[in-house]
Amino acid sequence: MKNVAILLAGGIGKRMDSGDIPKQFLEVDGKPILVYTIEVFQAHPEIDGIILVCVSTWIDYARKLVEDYGLTKVREIIPGGATGHESRLFGLRCAGKYYDDAVVLLHDGVRPLIDAATVSKAIETTRAHGSAVVCSPVTETIYFEDEHVRAVIPRDQCSLMRSPQCFMLSHILKIHEQADAEGCHDSIDALTLMQQYEKSVSGVPRVLGPAENIKITTPLDFYMFEGIMKSRKKKQETEA
Repeated sequence: MKNVAILLAGGIGKRMDSGDIPKQFLEVDGKPILVYTIEVFQAHPEIDGIILVCVSTWIDYARKLVEDYGLTKVREIIPGGATGHESRLFGLRCAGKYYDDAVVLLHDGVRPLIDAATVSKAIETTRAHGSAVVCSPVTETIYFEDEHVRAVIPRDQCSLMRSPQCFMLSHILKIHEQADAEGCHDSIDALTLMQQYEKSVSGVPRVLGPAENIKITTPLDFYMFEGIMKSRKKKQETEA
């Protein structure tokens, strides 16, 4: 069975306040964030193909990056939709053209700090259980409040849901097609959509990944990523 990564890079990143450049194309040490992300899956021995869902007006530039950086596992670069939900649907449909069925890893194009060990564990867990969601540990206490309840939630019972979110392609594509047929075009993520249609995600195992697997959404996130990469580079130079 094959494993395909769908990298979602169809947003423009309004919260980044980066002018006309979508956040996924901002550079750190001369390399776009999106390339860092693709390279994780390019280098992973278990990943057979990559579908890149991209801002339509930046597809030509993305193609150039794929060529310049030798990202040979990228099967196709397609335009995203008006919402994240539509972008996932388009990516899943595209993957369906290449694979009868596969483990599909839905991953944010602006999460470049995912590591190979977590990807391997997510694939293994999905093959065993049909799905998996990568999370990070909660390191601070959570205070919950609504109109009826105020409570402190023990952090050892909580996780930060991140990506990749992993499924069998035929299963998650069927759910997205059903949602599309019923006029649902704005689900937050694939796991939330699964919960909506199957009423539970209790069978979806959690895979704990690195705490630094952040989504680069704001300037603070960008500076954190920049700092991490500078630290890694300095360590490599010291060990060389």
